[in-house]
Amino acid sequence: MFAVIKTGGKQYRVAADDTITVMYLAGEKGDKISFGEVLALGDGADTKIGAPFLSGVSVSGEIVEQTRGKKVIAFKKRRRKHSERKRGHRQDLTVVRITSLGGDK
Repeated sequence: MFAVIKTGGKQYRVAADDTITVMYLAGEKGDKISFGEVLALGDGADTKIGAPFLSGVSVSGEIVEQTRGKKVIAFKKRRRKHSERKRGHRQDLTVVRITSLGGDK
Protein backbone atom coordinates (compact mmCIF):
# COMPACT_ATOMS: atom_id res chain seq x y z
CA MET A 1 0.00 0.00 0.00
CA PHE A 2 1.27 3.49 -0.84
CA ALA A 3 0.18 7.11 -0.61
CA VAL A 4 1.20 10.33 -2.32
CA ILE A 5 1.39 13.23 0.12
CA LYS A 6 2.12 16.92 -0.34
CA THR A 7 4.26 18.87 2.12
CA GLY A 8 6.59 21.82 1.74
CA GLY A 9 5.42 22.40 -1.84
CA LYS A 10 6.65 18.96 -2.94
CA GLN A 11 4.99 15.58 -3.42
CA TYR A 12 6.29 12.32 -1.94
CA ARG A 13 5.30 8.71 -2.62
CA VAL A 14 5.39 6.90 0.72
CA ALA A 15 4.60 3.52 2.22
CA ALA A 16 4.50 2.29 5.80
CA ASP A 17 7.92 2.31 7.55
CA ASP A 18 9.46 4.59 4.88
CA THR A 19 11.86 7.31 5.99
CA ILE A 20 11.67 10.57 4.03
CA THR A 21 13.46 13.91 4.27
CA VAL A 22 11.13 16.90 3.90
CA MET A 23 11.36 20.67 4.36
CA TYR A 24 11.44 21.79 7.98
CA LEU A 25 8.41 20.85 10.09
CA ALA A 26 8.05 22.19 13.63
CA GLY A 27 8.50 19.59 16.36
CA GLU A 28 11.02 17.65 18.39
CA LYS A 29 12.50 14.19 17.89
CA GLY A 30 9.82 11.57 18.63
CA ASP A 31 6.83 13.88 18.02
CA LYS A 32 3.92 12.50 16.02
CA ILE A 33 2.95 14.34 12.86
CA SER A 34 0.03 14.01 10.47
CA PHE A 35 -0.08 14.83 6.76
CA GLY A 36 -3.64 15.79 5.76
CA GLU A 37 -2.91 16.65 2.13
CA VAL A 38 -3.09 13.15 0.60
CA LEU A 39 -3.24 13.21 -3.20
CA ALA A 40 -3.56 9.46 -3.82
CA LEU A 41 -3.93 6.25 -1.86
CA GLY A 42 -3.30 2.94 -3.59
CA ASP A 43 -3.15 -0.78 -3.03
CA GLY A 44 -2.66 -2.56 -6.36
CA ALA A 45 -5.74 -2.19 -8.56
CA ASP A 46 -7.70 -0.36 -5.83
CA THR A 47 -6.28 3.17 -6.16
CA LYS A 48 -8.09 6.33 -5.06
CA ILE A 49 -7.04 9.66 -6.55
CA GLY A 50 -8.16 12.95 -5.05
CA ALA A 51 -9.29 16.07 -6.81
CA PRO A 52 -6.97 17.57 -5.56
CA PHE A 53 -6.97 15.86 -2.12
CA LEU A 54 -8.71 12.82 -0.64
CA SER A 55 -11.17 13.78 2.09
CA GLY A 56 -11.05 11.97 5.42
CA VAL A 57 -7.63 10.43 4.73
CA SER A 58 -4.34 11.26 6.40
CA VAL A 59 -0.86 9.80 6.71
CA SER A 60 0.80 9.60 10.13
CA GLY A 61 4.50 9.80 10.86
CA GLU A 62 7.08 10.33 13.57
CA ILE A 63 9.93 12.84 13.53
CA VAL A 64 13.27 11.01 13.53
CA GLU A 65 15.53 14.08 13.55
CA GLN A 66 15.86 17.73 12.65
CA THR A 67 18.86 18.28 10.38
CA ARG A 68 20.29 20.57 7.72
CA GLY A 69 21.02 19.93 4.07
CA LYS A 70 24.38 20.18 2.38
CA LYS A 71 25.85 23.61 1.79
CA VAL A 72 24.96 25.39 -1.44
CA ILE A 73 27.27 28.18 -2.58
CA ALA A 74 25.93 31.19 -4.51
CA PHE A 75 28.97 32.79 -6.16
CA LYS A 76 28.62 35.84 -8.37
CA LYS A 77 31.45 37.52 -10.21
CA ARG A 78 31.55 40.49 -12.50
CA ARG A 79 34.58 40.10 -14.72
CA ARG A 80 37.19 42.83 -14.97
CA LYS A 81 35.53 44.82 -12.16
CA HIS A 82 37.07 43.16 -9.05
CA SER A 83 33.57 42.42 -7.84
CA GLU A 84 32.82 39.06 -6.28
CA ARG A 85 30.14 37.88 -3.87
CA LYS A 86 30.05 34.48 -2.19
CA ARG A 87 27.15 33.39 -0.01
CA GLY A 88 26.39 29.99 1.43
CA HIS A 89 23.06 28.44 2.41
CA ARG A 90 22.01 25.29 4.26
CA GLN A 91 18.34 24.34 4.20
CA ASP A 92 16.64 23.15 7.42
CA LEU A 93 15.23 19.64 6.93
CA THR A 94 13.17 17.15 8.92
CA VAL A 95 13.57 13.37 8.67
CA VAL A 96 10.20 11.62 9.12
CA ARG A 97 9.36 7.91 9.47
CA ILE A 98 5.90 7.05 8.10
CA THR A 99 3.95 4.96 10.61
CA SER A 100 0.49 4.49 9.08
CA LEU A 101 -1.48 5.26 5.92
CA GLY A 102 -5.12 6.04 5.32
CA GLY A 103 -6.26 6.89 8.84
CA ASP A 104 -9.01 9.42 9.43
CA LYS A 105 -8.03 13.05 9.93
